[in-house]
Amino acid sequence: MPEIRTQECRALASSALCGTLGRAPRSAARCGSRKACLQIRAAVMQSTPLPMRSNELKNSTPVEEMKKLRLISAIKTPYLPDGRFDLEAYDSLVRTQVDHGVEGLIVGGTTGEGHLMNWDEHIMLIARTVNCFGDKIKVIGNTGSNSTREAIHATEQGFAAGMHAALHINPYYGKTSMDGLLLHFKSVLAMGPTVIYNVPGRTGQDIPPSVIEKIASSPNFLGVKECMGNERVKHYTEQGIAVWSGNDDQCHDSRWDFGARGVISVVSNLVPKLMHELMFSGKNQELNEKLMPLINWLFVEPNPIGLNTALSQLGLIRPVFRLPYAPLNVEKRQEFVKIVEGIGRDNFPGCTEVRLLKDDDFLLVERY
Repeated sequence: MPEIRTQECRALASSALCGTLGRAPRSAARCGSRKACLQIRAAVMQSTPLPMRSNELKNSTPVEEMKKLRLISAIKTPYLPDGRFDLEAYDSLVRTQVDHGVEGLIVGGTTGEGHLMNWDEHIMLIARTVNCFGDKIKVIGNTGSNSTREAIHATEQGFAAGMHAALHINPYYGKTSMDGLLLHFKSVLAMGPTVIYNVPGRTGQDIPPSVIEKIASSPNFLGVKECMGNERVKHYTEQGIAVWSGNDDQCHDSRWDFGARGVISVVSNLVPKLMHELMFSGKNQELNEKLMPLINWLFVEPNPIGLNTALSQLGLIRPVFRLPYAPLNVEKRQEFVKIVEGIGRDNFPGCTEVRLLKDDDFLLVERY
């Protein structure tokens, strides 16, 4: 009869989760030990996760210092032909950002394809960036998730690995209520310095000012990466809330006319020197207009398709895509060659001429 007893114990443990904990089930005697059944019920209970409060973090940076960052790049993650990370190419991309005055990196964000990584890959890449470059550039790990449990766990690991701050998006797909948004953000803000990312085009839900204003008093709140336009940027800056433009095509005006601290940029992967000039050297409408053909080209398809294609044509990464991403068509690739020539090849990283890749040059990886 041991198997019958085991099954009954499992049933009793299951019933305990439905509210019977604290009183003896009528059939407890059958399983041989009421104490054993209670131990099974206790084993499935979880304690509340605790925030990382250590003051010994390797790269601990005061919140006010982090708020001063002007140019933050959403760094690309390159791949080997088998779909694994190409860490040599990644290090080279990061080194280029450092050399041209970029102050911070978003690691594993949308541009870095964090949504195509498992959490082991994700945290490893954050840890590597911190270990190799954390003394030269601020590392902001994208540890957001539509699951609060996952977001807490990943953020705890990211801060343990030494990242300077976290980037958190609002829960997407399933979405939630305004009360749910507040509870989600309060949970992750407890972990350490945090930038909130508002991009309704990706999440399907706007984070309204009423939510941001309620969490802005948190000592770990850095500010907002805002993609809803410059009027929203102005609304926050008038209240003293730090904002980074999330739109490359609007960031010049955001910075100089609407009070944004700077930009979290995609195009800075390609022209970091020019983006540094745009954010640090005062209003420059001529330079801003010069960059518009490149910016518009980058986002003709959802990011990071254009960036992956461009970096491949510049020879900075292997032309390897993790599906579902695929390169821009040959007409767009020809257009990129002309855009580079118009802006000036010396403004782009790399030491060779921009290439016009054929369709067969690209490798699309479906299992990785």
